[in-house]
Amino acid sequence: MTSTVPPKPKRMSQPHLNAPVATEAEAREVAEAARETHWEQPSFVRQLFEGNFKLDLIHPFPQPSAADLAKAKPFLEKLEKFMREEVDSDAIDRDGKIPQSVIDGLRALGAFGIKIPEEYGGLGLSQTMYTKAIGLVTSMDGSVTALLSAAQSIGVPQPLKLFGTPEQKKKYLPRLAAGAISAFALTENNVGSDPAAVSTHAELSPDGTYWILNGEKLWCTNGTIAELYVVMAKTSEKKITAFVVEKEWPGVEVVRRLHFMGLKALENGIIRFTNVKVPVENVILGEGKGLKLALVTLNTGRLTLPASCVAAGKRALEIVRPWAATRVQWGQAIGKHDAVAQKIGRMAADTFAMEAVSDLASLMADRGTTDIRLEAAIAKMWNTEIAWRIVDDTLQIKGGRGYETADSLRSRGERPDPVERMMRDCRINLIFEGSSEIMRLFIAREAVDTHLKVAGKLIDPKAPLGEKVGALIKAGLFYAWWYPTRWIGWSFWPRYTEFGRNRKHMAFVHRASGRLARTIFHSMIRFGPKLEKRQAVLGRIVEIGAEILAMSATVARAQMLYKKNPGDTSPLELADVFCRQARRRVNDKFRDIWFNDDVRTYAVARKVIDDKLEWLEAGIVERHD
Repeated sequence: MTSTVPPKPKRMSQPHLNAPVATEAEAREVAEAARETHWEQPSFVRQLFEGNFKLDLIHPFPQPSAADLAKAKPFLEKLEKFMREEVDSDAIDRDGKIPQSVIDGLRALGAFGIKIPEEYGGLGLSQTMYTKAIGLVTSMDGSVTALLSAAQSIGVPQPLKLFGTPEQKKKYLPRLAAGAISAFALTENNVGSDPAAVSTHAELSPDGTYWILNGEKLWCTNGTIAELYVVMAKTSEKKITAFVVEKEWPGVEVVRRLHFMGLKALENGIIRFTNVKVPVENVILGEGKGLKLALVTLNTGRLTLPASCVAAGKRALEIVRPWAATRVQWGQAIGKHDAVAQKIGRMAADTFAMEAVSDLASLMADRGTTDIRLEAAIAKMWNTEIAWRIVDDTLQIKGGRGYETADSLRSRGERPDPVERMMRDCRINLIFEGSSEIMRLFIAREAVDTHLKVAGKLIDPKAPLGEKVGALIKAGLFYAWWYPTRWIGWSFWPRYTEFGRNRKHMAFVHRASGRLARTIFHSMIRFGPKLEKRQAVLGRIVEIGAEILAMSATVARAQMLYKKNPGDTSPLELADVFCRQARRRVNDKFRDIWFNDDVRTYAVARKVIDDKLEWLEAGIVERHD
């Protein structure tokens, strides 16, 4: 009898993916060297991971100053009017191009220099007002958001603002404020989240006046239309340096524009550098400090995406609200059916929570008295995942009309809600500026930092015996005090009575913080050096931290809004619903840390990768591309 199982397919040859890459040890060494190792200012999230609930860092919930609001108001009003009247998002999606008139209009508004100081021709607005502006833009068009965000959050202006020399700022910031588009060039074929594998390199000229840059960058957002780039290149075996590179210099080439599932007008491409002469004065921060620059820049650069997700949640509510009230099925409006109402209620509570997390991170960045690297990372990770769920629920509620394009809906006289486009555009948010998986690992590394400093040598297989003995004594003294204090002090006090109906949620966060700290400690004891390989376990630890941050921010923001308007209890109700649902998720994740199927699932994955389950693929047409 002839077998019905097709022959084993050959692995496709992908030469550019088979180039030498950094070893695990090399990658870790580069990443560790780029970390910000000092905490000069307090961090609310870091304290949560250590079992310290420092409520005073977020409550009363911070607010923008009256001067900040007044300064931003004229620009925000003009921007809203421009987006409403001048931007045809369906046409942009259809044509795959942002019209030059739109780009010129944004330049005229000063939208490319929102955070650039006024002395250099920018608007000089705060981080919070910048994210409010980005929210307005995202509520209409994701491609325009990508254009403005890539230019300002991770492009040339932010690194120069933070680390540029007076000469660099004077030379480039006025040009950028006037509308010169910029881009950030790090990713390569073998470089995504692992910068140790960077192959783009720069060598100092014999006379020491310029660097000779060679290499190729992939997925460079704005790269096809940018005038200026921040380029990351190796300047020695272990040093990565950041350069400002001008597109018009000889040797800079836009190889091709790339195209994607969503953000159809994204100006993203492959950029090649061939013997480009970069003046030494165009190094930012200093030789070998490129990754540190990137990480610090992203502390605020990542805040664009959480704000964009808030806008997506609000747009989704604006779409489902009238539909759920007027679409009648089975004798009543679909919004009265419990299955749909549950989705809408959760969407509203989650949108409120996303705004609390986004606003808190931006306002803390403006306040400048806290270290927000973990708050920003969690805001990016958590908001993008919540927003994806909201958009998915929106499509489900709209049914076939959610799957149908806006142009098609318009052609037959229906309201052209762009749900289909929202889903395509929103999906990239879980990948942009650090994928969800990498964000979990980044946050987890910081979550265990205190323990590694105290007892790291004990679980380091390479540490000599003498260091292990010293670490054992140090750890014994530290944990003799630390561990008991993670159990006591929260059972009966404080009561958090100032939060009224939501006081029980703040008390839960307080208890959960201590439990989280103990769980991290227990995980390190149980798994030892293997903990870094148990990424599912680390992911759950981070997810617990994210949920209790969101609960804290949501309750604090609700209380602030209620005090402003005591006649409206809806913020308290939204916070209550969100926290009730979040508490169940937190308890589930605590349980799943110890009782899970991770090892068995990993074993099945290895069989798939090792071609031992290829029989599962029987019945599909074999590809020959």
